[in-house]
Amino acid sequence: MAFLVGVLLVALGGILEGLFSIPVTKVKTWEFENIWGVGSLLALLLLPWPLSYLFVDNLWELYSAIPNSVLISVISCGILWGIGGIYWGRAIAALGMALGVSILMGLINVFGSIVPLSVFEPHKLLTTGGYILILAIIVMIIGVVIISIAGQKKEEALNTKDHKKTGTFRIGILFCLVSGILSAAVNFAFIIGTPITEEASKMQVQDYATSFAIWSLVFTANFSINTFFGFYMMMKKGTLKNLSKGSFSREWIGAIFMGLAWPGGIIIYGIGANAMGPYGAYAGFPMMILASILAGNLAGALGGEWKNSGVAPRRIMITGILVLCLAFSLLGYSTYVMNG
Repeated sequence: MAFLVGVLLVALGGILEGLFSIPVTKVKTWEFENIWGVGSLLALLLLPWPLSYLFVDNLWELYSAIPNSVLISVISCGILWGIGGIYWGRAIAALGMALGVSILMGLINVFGSIVPLSVFEPHKLLTTGGYILILAIIVMIIGVVIISIAGQKKEEALNTKDHKKTGTFRIGILFCLVSGILSAAVNFAFIIGTPITEEASKMQVQDYATSFAIWSLVFTANFSINTFFGFYMMMKKGTLKNLSKGSFSREWIGAIFMGLAWPGGIIIYGIGANAMGPYGAYAGFPMMILASILAGNLAGALGGEWKNSGVAPRRIMITGILVLCLAFSLLGYSTYVMNG
């Protein structure tokens, strides 16, 4: 039962991660740097530290018991994730929700699951569970490739209808590559931070809350970088004045949604991965990624990103989604097998 609950929580976390950047494509009076900077600031303030102080007694005593090398490594991973987050926003703005989330999450999946398993638990790669995990990753990559082809077909169809080329597809792919590699650091932080969760357990912190002390450090590094970038770009481009436009408009509501969904998805993933067992972080992470891809594609479709693209691109996209669903099932089974 705990394993099943963990899978459901991982999926829920993935849905939030797949949807948090919706405001980037929906703002009217704000520019990219406005929504990204304010959303990152709210993500820093609303969840990480309040949750840690609420659920982890003697938080600073906990940190003092952890080797500095672990704390520095966790924070460093947060910094890398933060830089990747900047390119994430750029990729979404260039490619749209459906294609952007699909490619980004596919890349993050490869670097955030197989690579850490190879580093921290290399012997598990040569077991039945490891083989199933590798197969699931391969199936997922195939699904992402199919979705990428669908995106190219959509781009070509829309460019033909508009009689112009946007020139954003290749730039968006480049942003995806950079973001995909750097953003995978969030799962490295979760794995490297295991001594923090273990120490929290010794201090009688509830199992679901032991990862909160990790996320406070990781999110501080990540969202501080993204907040600084957003407000720096506002001052550089003279768009800081956009924040005063309107009252409680869709922009501010979107920023609050980002501030809750972005860190909230990762926090829920951490709770679910812990519930899935000792190898939950290795297969649970790509499961979260898959849920993100599916949620992002659904949001993109409902938002009209595939309107007027023709039947063929949509059929290819649906095929890719079905392949990803197969990969999700394989990932869950691989964790079940590795846990014995």
